[in-house]
Amino acid sequence: MNRSARRRLTAAVLTVVAVTASATACGSGKSDTSAKAADGGGTYTIWDPYPQFDKSSAWAKLLDACGTEAGVKIKRTAFDTSDLTNKALLAAQQDNSADVLIVDNPVVSTLAEAGVLTTTDDNKIDTSAVDANLLGAGQSGGKTYGTPVGANTLALYYNKAVLKEAGVDIASVKDWASLTAALAKVEKAGKKGITFSAIGTEEGSFQFLPWFWGSGAQLTDVASSEATSALSLWKDWLDKGYAPNSVINNTQTTSWQEFASGDYAFAENGTWQLANAQKAGFEYGVIPVPASTGGNAAAPTGGEFVTVPVQGETGRYATSQKLVTCLTSTDNLLATDTTLSYVAPTTEVQDKQVAANAELKPWVDAVKAAKGRTSDDLGTKYPKISEQLWKAVQSALSGSASPKDALTAAQSAVK
Repeated sequence: MNRSARRRLTAAVLTVVAVTASATACGSGKSDTSAKAADGGGTYTIWDPYPQFDKSSAWAKLLDACGTEAGVKIKRTAFDTSDLTNKALLAAQQDNSADVLIVDNPVVSTLAEAGVLTTTDDNKIDTSAVDANLLGAGQSGGKTYGTPVGANTLALYYNKAVLKEAGVDIASVKDWASLTAALAKVEKAGKKGITFSAIGTEEGSFQFLPWFWGSGAQLTDVASSEATSALSLWKDWLDKGYAPNSVINNTQTTSWQEFASGDYAFAENGTWQLANAQKAGFEYGVIPVPASTGGNAAAPTGGEFVTVPVQGETGRYATSQKLVTCLTSTDNLLATDTTLSYVAPTTEVQDKQVAANAELKPWVDAVKAAKGRTSDDLGTKYPKISEQLWKAVQSALSGSASPKDALTAAQSAVK
C-alpha cells in the first residue's frame, strides 16, 4: 500500500462513520479476528455482517459450498454491521484484510476512498446483470467496488379495512395531493392517517429521503425549494393531525408497532417488516412511496455489497473472484435474498422472486426506483449531509424552525 493510500486509511480509521439503514437489527457477534491461515492459499477468509446466522445456517453452508467449488476452505467471521467497518479498516492498516468482505452499502465508499477495496476492473467481478441504480451505491470516482448481494428499501404499507371504512380507493393514491386527500378522509372517519420514523438519527434521514427525492431535490442542495416542499409536507401532516407527533421520536420499529395496532391507514416501512405484517391480524397491501407529481419516488437502498479487499498477495484475487461469483450467482441469490428478505439485484432473479411470491411485486417496483445514499458520487460526504438533514427534520417537525429555515441552516452546516 503506498504512502498516500496509507494516509487515507489512517484518516478513515480515525473518522469512520457507521451509517446504518436499520433495516434489520443484528446483535453483536464475537468472533476470532486473528490472521488468516498462511497455508499456501488453501484457506480463504470471509467477513460478513450476519451474526444471526450460525454454522448450521443455510448461509454458512452456502459459504462452505462456494469454497468447495473454488477448491479452498472457508474461514468465516461474522460481525455486527458497525463493528465490521472498524475491523475492516484496522485489518487493512495491518495488511491483514479478509479475502472477501460483505459490508453495508453506504460503507463501500468509505472503504474505497481509504484504499481498502479493489475495483471490479482489478478483481474481474462481472456486474453486467446488476441493476444500475443498485450498483451505484458501490461506485465512487467512476469506479465500481463490488456487487450487491441484494437490497431492501421503503414503501407504504396500508390497512385495507381502515381505507375501506374511510371510503378510500388505494388506486386513487398516485401522488402527494391524492395521498393527503386520502389521509384527510381517514382522519374524518375517526381513524389515524400515517406513521413513519423521523427520529434524529440515520433512520430519520433514511425515511425522509423518498419524500426528499420524490420532490425532485438533490442531496447536493438540501435547501432547495423542492426539498422545502418535502419537509413542508411532513410538517403539514403533523399540524393537521394526519401523522402523530410521536414520529419525532419514532424508530422504524416503534413506527411499525403503531401501524400494527390496526388504527393507522398507512405506515412507511421496509421489506424487513413483511413477516410482522403477515402476523398483524388484518389485511394489508403495499404501494411504492409516490413522488410529488406522480410515479414512484426513489427510496434509499439498504443491503450489502460483496467486495474484495486489497491483498499483498495479488494472486489470491482469482480465487476470491470465484467465491464472489458463486455467492452472487442466480441460483444462490434467490435462496440468499429470500432468507434475508431482500429484493435481488438482477432482473432475472427478481422475476423469480415475484413468480414465487406475488406479494413481492410492489417491493420489486420500489427497488427498481430506489437509489443508493452515496450515489451521485457523494461517497463519504453523505454522512455529514445526512446528519444535517435529520437535524433539519427534527427542527421543523418540533416547530423550532420553519421547514425553509431549518433546511437553509442544514445547507450552511454542510458547506
